[in-house]
Amino acid sequence: MAKDRYSSRVAKRKDKKVNKVYNILITVVVLLIVVVGAVIFTGGNDDKTTSNDPQTSSDTANNSNSNDNNDAASKEDEDSAATDSEDDQANKEESDEEKESDADKETSDDKDSADAEDEKKESEIKEETPSDSNVEEAYSDSAWEPVGTEQSGDHVTQYEKGSVDWQEMEKALAYGAGISQEGMNVYWLGNGGSPDTAVGTISPSDNSSTYRVYIQWVDGEGWKPTKVEKLKTNDKN
Repeated sequence: MAKDRYSSRVAKRKDKKVNKVYNILITVVVLLIVVVGAVIFTGGNDDKTTSNDPQTSSDTANNSNSNDNNDAASKEDEDSAATDSEDDQANKEESDEEKESDADKETSDDKDSADAEDEKKESEIKEETPSDSNVEEAYSDSAWEPVGTEQSGDHVTQYEKGSVDWQEMEKALAYGAGISQEGMNVYWLGNGGSPDTAVGTISPSDNSSTYRVYIQWVDGEGWKPTKVEKLKTNDKN
């Protein structure tokens, strides 16, 4: 009987030890599960983060490339605009030079034309027959033109000193002789042999020479010199 009780106690102790071992093992297993789960979870997040990082890096690289491309395009636009501006300036300068060249050519042509006209006028002076022995030289110039008039309607020659017709005749006399009308001395002015002709004897203000000038009326245009005689002496003084 005592032996059975002893055996029963021993069996109980063994059961307790076994239970204790089981409990320890269960605890260890649970801890392992927790640790493994934590590792797996943490590792997954790291992988996700790692996976996201390349994407972020790629986005950053793309943005950088895009910015670089934009900068390059902007620089190309600026360079193109600068080139266009330089081309426009060059074209403008070339156009200005062409205009100046054309203007210079026109000026030169005008000068040549004026010189040719002067030569033509000089070459059209014609020697005339003197009307008397007191004439030193007699000449006419086909380039002479009417001096203009303020008169209108039918013209009637007026030999009244100070009249409009008289003043216009004085202008034609000075023009034919090639002297200034200002200070000019008029010694005689009268009919030239017909209603529309006149002749006058004049000299410049210093009386250095004397001229007999023949003039003719042109309707609507005024008096025009037709012949000039340079006199040896003033026969009207």
